[in-house]
Amino acid sequence: MTTLAGDQPEYFNPVSAPDFLMKDQLQRLQLQRLKRIVKRAYDNVELTRNRMDDVGINPEDIKTLADISKLPFVYKSDLRDTYPYGLFASPMSEVVRLHASSGTTGKPTVVAYTQDDIDVWSSVMQRAFASCGVHAGDIVQNSYGYGLFTGGLGAHYGAEALGATVIPVSGGNTDRQLMIMKDFGANALCATPSYFLHIIDRAEQLGIDLKDMPLRVGIFGAEPWSEPMRTHCEAAANMKAYDIYGLSEIIGPGVGSECRCQKGLHIFEDHFYPEIIDPETGEVLPEGQEGELVLTTLSKDAMPMIRYRTRDITSFITEPCECGRTLRRINRIGRRSDDMLVIRGVNLFPSQIESALLKVENAQPHYQIILTKEKGLDQLEIEVELTAEMFSDQVSKIEQLQKKITHAIETTIGISAKIRLVEPNTIARSEGKAKRVIDKREQ
Repeated sequence: MTTLAGDQPEYFNPVSAPDFLMKDQLQRLQLQRLKRIVKRAYDNVELTRNRMDDVGINPEDIKTLADISKLPFVYKSDLRDTYPYGLFASPMSEVVRLHASSGTTGKPTVVAYTQDDIDVWSSVMQRAFASCGVHAGDIVQNSYGYGLFTGGLGAHYGAEALGATVIPVSGGNTDRQLMIMKDFGANALCATPSYFLHIIDRAEQLGIDLKDMPLRVGIFGAEPWSEPMRTHCEAAANMKAYDIYGLSEIIGPGVGSECRCQKGLHIFEDHFYPEIIDPETGEVLPEGQEGELVLTTLSKDAMPMIRYRTRDITSFITEPCECGRTLRRINRIGRRSDDMLVIRGVNLFPSQIESALLKVENAQPHYQIILTKEKGLDQLEIEVELTAEMFSDQVSKIEQLQKKITHAIETTIGISAKIRLVEPNTIARSEGKAKRVIDKREQ
């Protein structure tokens, strides 16, 4: 068993024991759970039963893990079409929790949990915290939003189960966040990466050096973020920043997490079976090839998701991880297939803008993409914030920075964009997921 230098082998930690199952043990467990959950969904969820009948497959036809590819997909639109309870496999008398995410059509997507589901959620979040080096006795400042959003309570229960002290501060009120971080001695922080950027900015405005804080670990998720963003966050607070992955339709945060190696996200595949498919054809791709992540919940009773199309683009990492975990890893999710913008025939993802900005000295990772049309042609404008120092600097230096940013972005995305430098704190900050794109093309 390979371990990080100076570390005790992680498999001695009973919390992480499922992360180190031998491959044949894991696959037997997966198949056992897959058979059960497919039958449960078929027996109790009309949409699943109808779709399986349409393709001529019964629960008894699932004899191997490879047979999962015979099952039909589930889409996010299915949650809206069956709003609110149409995908539940448990009676409401067994449902102990409802969460919901905001919907673009005015209706949220609703998800349900039995007590067993809550226990599974706590256990995978406990494993996620342990994989990031959070320990019993640590003080975790939880700045994910509480309420209908799954992030806050998911992280809360997992950290408590690990034996950490949780500060349920939720998002917003950044001055108070900084005061609590210092006075309570928080050494781990949970937040969206865009909100942590706001914390960094506000600390600078208040003359607070985050490096003087006891913060050791940042656990960031709920939106795509780049490797340069990790470097920026770690340098600003002298800590280690880890990526965590989840989505409310599957369970919330805790579907996967980086370990201390920071070389991909381990999927807790004893509970969530992952596939990578071609997003156009739906065919399962060979390991290592990039495509869309599809997830099947193997143990969620209230609302089983069979082959859920996440729209997240990634690939499996084929080589073993140095931490010794046998769970498969995926590469950082930097984009979603439905986040793709097509500008003048070129495919563009917001994360590409972020990566380009962070390569330019004195450029800030606070930006907004504005799309318009002029004489029938798409126009791309990117607003980028100046630092307070640059804003008060010579015009020639500002123009030079603008040229560098223009070149970096054009080199990265392959098309020209109008770069507009704006005053510090002009672009609205988010306490949750950042809104990066304003599309005015149809207005």
